[in-house]
Amino acid sequence: MSNLIEHAKKELELAGMMSEDSDYNGMLGKAALELIEVFSQQGHSGCSAGMTVSLFRKLADFKPLAPLTLLDDEWNEVGHETFQNRRNSSVFKDAQVSKAYYISAYTKKTQTGSCWGGGLTLADGRTMSRCYIKDTKLMPTIVLDVIEEEVAKDDWTMTLKDESQLEELAKFYDFTFSL
Repeated sequence: MSNLIEHAKKELELAGMMSEDSDYNGMLGKAALELIEVFSQQGHSGCSAGMTVSLFRKLADFKPLAPLTLLDDEWNEVGHETFQNRRNSSVFKDAQVSKAYYISAYTKKTQTGSCWGGGLTLADGRTMSRCYIKDTKLMPTIVLDVIEEEVAKDDWTMTLKDESQLEELAKFYDFTFSL
């Protein structure tokens, strides 16, 4: 047994992931160990191992390896005149606008460190509309600091802390605001 397999098995056991009372009755640990066993048999060097893990991670996460083309064959209609990209499920377009937008263009990070998706509100009450993609080769997710505030019991708002952070977002996306 290779050192990698021994290490993986020991760590999975210590984490309790191989036992019947763990998540999915130990199936997660067994599935991960099976992947480690195949990976171990491939005989990677340090460099190729890291490259293979990185490539596998992208593929397993349904991430594209090459930039999106935004051509007609990349889209599925998911609602009335709303289309979702087949290669990146966070990219959409509407038939009327026909510009692609990325719903993962930003993540909101609160003062407690928790992160959220969803709409973005500015201090003046305007809300950000969609983030239209400028270049499919450059689609990062930008972290924006927000102030989270409970305005009523179980009713929270998140307001952008510093509007200058929008400058970084604007490098990659076109966006507008509405009231």
